[in-house]
Amino acid sequence: MKTAIVGDVHGALGPLETLLAKLDLGAGDRLVFVGDLVDKGPDPAGVVKFVRQLSESAPYEVVLVEGNHEDRHRRYYVNTQKRPKVARIMAREAPELPALDAELSEDDRAYLATAIPFLHLSAWGALVVHGGIPGTQRSFPETVEEASRWHGRRAKAFRKILRTRYVSAETGKFLALGANQPGDPFWADIYDGRFGHVIFGHQPWLDGPACFPHATGIDTAAVHGGRLTALILPEAGAPFFESVPGIDYAPRKTADWPDHPGKTLKLVRPGPV
Repeated sequence: MKTAIVGDVHGALGPLETLLAKLDLGAGDRLVFVGDLVDKGPDPAGVVKFVRQLSESAPYEVVLVEGNHEDRHRRYYVNTQKRPKVARIMAREAPELPALDAELSEDDRAYLATAIPFLHLSAWGALVVHGGIPGTQRSFPETVEEASRWHGRRAKAFRKILRTRYVSAETGKFLALGANQPGDPFWADIYDGRFGHVIFGHQPWLDGPACFPHATGIDTAAVHGGRLTALILPEAGAPFFESVPGIDYAPRKTADWPDHPGKTLKLVRPGPV
């Protein structure tokens, strides 16, 4: 079985179709999205519908890991039903929320609601999350069902795996975007591999996949003039990347982007115990 893990698509339907044609997945294979199908690009609704239809009819398994943008749209939709005043505030601050919601069907929304917060890839000793692992994360659930039983502050802290970029140099604690100071590291620079090799998106890298000692970033700026990338975990042999040209559609906030760590993939299949 081959597993292909696709980086942030962000509404770039054309590159996604091109990439999947290149991957040539078949029966028994698995396609994983690292999250953020939506926002920024020209056709977020088209991407959602396309991926949903794949999940319904493709001969291979399709898994959607939740990104912070899916989370935001899910919260917006819930608020339209239960807290309309909050939804109106969200819509004023982010017009893309009602714009996308108007284009989605109930089936589309139901599909987005199936997104999972993480995926263990035990054969590779790997873990797929959208954002990253704060240095304060001392344990990690074995299953999504276990994570669903976490509540209160523990659950709130765990949800930061959708958004983590920078962490405190002193404590490893999650820092909200823009709250980091000079010297605060990108999370993967200090991650020690305690939960396995992490495959993540969220942070765009214009220079190609970002290969840290215990993590690999595959958001290669598909809507910022970069590429759309997939990490391929083959049934036999070493992992490798496939990519196709993206589109230059959304502005680049490169001043907020960390330094690229290098392109040499550190992920290896664990040997027999």
